[in-house]
Amino acid sequence: MQNKSKISRSDLLKGLVKNGGLMMLGGLPWAAYVEENKEEEFVLRPPGAIKEDDFIKSCIKCGICVEECPYDTLKLAKASDDALTGTPFFTPREIPCYMCTDIPCVEACPTNSLLKDLVIDKESDKYNINKADMGVAVIDQNNCLAYWGIRCDACYRACPLMDEAITLDVKRNERTGKHAMMKPIINPDVCTGCGMCEHACITEKAAIFVLPKEKALGKVNNDYIKGWESEDENRIDSTNFYIDKNKVDKSTLDYLNDTESLLNDE
Repeated sequence: MQNKSKISRSDLLKGLVKNGGLMMLGGLPWAAYVEENKEEEFVLRPPGAIKEDDFIKSCIKCGICVEECPYDTLKLAKASDDALTGTPFFTPREIPCYMCTDIPCVEACPTNSLLKDLVIDKESDKYNINKADMGVAVIDQNNCLAYWGIRCDACYRACPLMDEAITLDVKRNERTGKHAMMKPIINPDVCTGCGMCEHACITEKAAIFVLPKEKALGKVNNDYIKGWESEDENRIDSTNFYIDKNKVDKSTLDYLNDTESLLNDE
């Protein structure tokens, strides 16, 4: 009797994609809805997700990444969810991204909507989940117990990049004169947006939560120069910015540049 090979659903879908079948089945019907359905601006995508506008266009809603996630973190959006229906997303308060080192969701994506290049070290050519850029954690200081002076370091302890993505600012509690205040501080350049901190937060509504970086962080335009950084200051030479020194009140500049007088004023 001949043995029948077992083909998983994910393998079948990958094969269809390679042959163009799934693009016909999945991509075209959904394309009609892209213009009518705007993606939720605060939705969190899987590791390696390309820019949101491009992601919406390239994701074929196949669900392979969801199937490959070993922690059931990822789910496909339903009509009642904030994300565009059929696209993968996750809610850290429910289940965070547990930072798989082999990143199976990215490995499985057949359309490069989850792009390997975004989570691979160029030198070693190996996956590095710490390069993931799913979002960034933000702290509500008004409701964070640590900022009240109550000892809590749940988010700090839960962070997989402890002392890198989240550090503790330890200071004296001036209100009580007793006990130290251990305030969590987020480093947005390191935070991957995995959401383990949000999941671990002990307040009824998380006082630390993950947002897409473009929604969480400000942005400075090119009109401003960091004078303390030589590379940034060099940009002055390439701008059209011009100051007529003859019209500048020299006495004002001398006063502002006089460190000693500023200290005396204090």
